[in-house]
Amino acid sequence: MTLADDAIAWFDVNARDLPWRQPDTTPWGVLVSEVMLQQTPVVRVEPAWRSWMTRWPEPAALAADPQSEAIRMWGRLGYPRRAMRLHACAVAIVERHGGRVPSSLDELLALPGVGTYTGRAVATFAYGQRHPVVDTNVRRVVCRAVEGKPDAGPATTAADLTAMEALLPDDEARAARASIAFMELGAIVCTARAPKCVDCPFHDVCAWRLTGLPLPEGPSRKPQRYAGTDRQVRGLLLEVLRHATGPVSRQRLDLVWQDEVQRARALAGLVEDGLVENLGTNDFVLAGDAPRGDVQSLF
Repeated sequence: MTLADDAIAWFDVNARDLPWRQPDTTPWGVLVSEVMLQQTPVVRVEPAWRSWMTRWPEPAALAADPQSEAIRMWGRLGYPRRAMRLHACAVAIVERHGGRVPSSLDELLALPGVGTYTGRAVATFAYGQRHPVVDTNVRRVVCRAVEGKPDAGPATTAADLTAMEALLPDDEARAARASIAFMELGAIVCTARAPKCVDCPFHDVCAWRLTGLPLPEGPSRKPQRYAGTDRQVRGLLLEVLRHATGPVSRQRLDLVWQDEVQRARALAGLVEDGLVENLGTNDFVLAGDAPRGDVQSLF
């Protein structure tokens, strides 16, 4: 039995019942889930994914709506530029591929906002192809089980892809199953702070456990602070604009945060990122809501 065999056997019994894993899920549904799951827990993504797929069950449906509707529908899921990327991705899929999410990895990677991880995840989970799919969870599992280290560092490297590919079975369908199994192990068993080693299918062979579960040599990464940050202020400003039925005045936006400097910086950042459009000195709307001639480039 290989690590992949053990992981698949464990996954077959323990996999979470998630909507984007259902047999009738389309490649578009898989793509939407992968974008939503970036830096966002499953418990928050599941209801958002269901709502999104009900409204826009295929790329053409989203592409036909303005970008502002994608930002509104994103709600408080966080990192709202992902909504813009999904909208741009839907438009590109319609224009380049007749509305069908491509199966070729190269074509997936050429879509707006689709990077190394997302492209391989869609090719693997939607089309059953054999690609190393490496996120934080997978890197942690492989690093511990194979290399005997507690974590794999802050970013995915080419070496991580090579290490994961070496563990995949040759058969495409089984390799795809192994990829999702490794990911699930890292998400619910081989977690960063409280791994459940007794429940792990690699318990008897894990190099990290056999070396005594050594702790990281450097300081542990702390969760990013949210309260009081520009991210929080941006979210508050977007919340007002999402629920507005027309342009919102600067005076109305001034009410959401007392710190004038931070508030202005957050608003300027939203405009610069393309999430918000400036209609003039005192009026703002979500991107896509303004007639083209009304948008101003400066504050």
